[in-house]
Amino acid sequence: MIVGIDAGGTLIKVAYTELGELHFTKFPIAEMERVASWVNEKNASKVCVTGGKAGVLLSLLHKEAKEIVEFEATHLGVRYLLSQMGRTEDSYLVTNVGTGTSIHCIENNVQERIGGTGVGGGTLLGLSHLLTGVTDYEEIVRMASAGSRDRIDLKVKHIYEGKEPPISGELTASNFGNNLFDVAGKLSKEELLATVVGLVGETVSTVSVHAAKQCGCSTIIYIGSSFVHNPLLQEVVTSYTVLRGASPLFLENGEFSGAVGAMSLLSE
Repeated sequence: MIVGIDAGGTLIKVAYTELGELHFTKFPIAEMERVASWVNEKNASKVCVTGGKAGVLLSLLHKEAKEIVEFEATHLGVRYLLSQMGRTEDSYLVTNVGTGTSIHCIENNVQERIGGTGVGGGTLLGLSHLLTGVTDYEEIVRMASAGSRDRIDLKVKHIYEGKEPPISGELTASNFGNNLFDVAGKLSKEELLATVVGLVGETVSTVSVHAAKQCGCSTIIYIGSSFVHNPLLQEVVTSYTVLRGASPLFLENGEFSGAVGAMSLLSE
């Protein structure tokens, strides 16, 4: 049994092989001791840990374990998951949307972190809570999918009303920038949550497209727990990425890239 663990800011992701099969599981960061107990009790021949909380987890383990820098682990994991999809990419961008967002350029199998943004899954949860009081992730996603952003966001076509705009009219000119004085107090939670998802998705994809141009590639691979069971965020990111001239790709089990990379290091 080989175990790879990505201990991040919000979740602990685990990838492991048992009897030749690859398995995935995850835990809230608050259950660090439970994860350590799980690893200690398992008959794992090799363990590798990555992520911001890797040091804390390593201190709780009773068996020898390796550690790998999370950026490199994510790179190795993405490469592995791409191969599982039958994809071969020489040059691409990886945008990892977790609590925040980290962006990496991959060229000739070498990764370089070229930027990021503090806007990510943490922003989605935090703003949603502040604006609506809803805290459950699945509830936020469900309600956002039923909402509309039309009364809250200001689009380019609204500014250039009656005139052809110099850029796509479907681009958002200002998130939460419409004339909200007329609708203040009348907006539904669904509308507000949809607009939060829009803000996060558009920010992430806009920054990614600019980074992809800097990197000299057109394929952007989006990974991270923020996309799990969140079709609206995927839809916003896909739409904006394509609208800005790049090609989006969402990896199956992409949120486990760091854990898979840590595990694959042990298999080499």
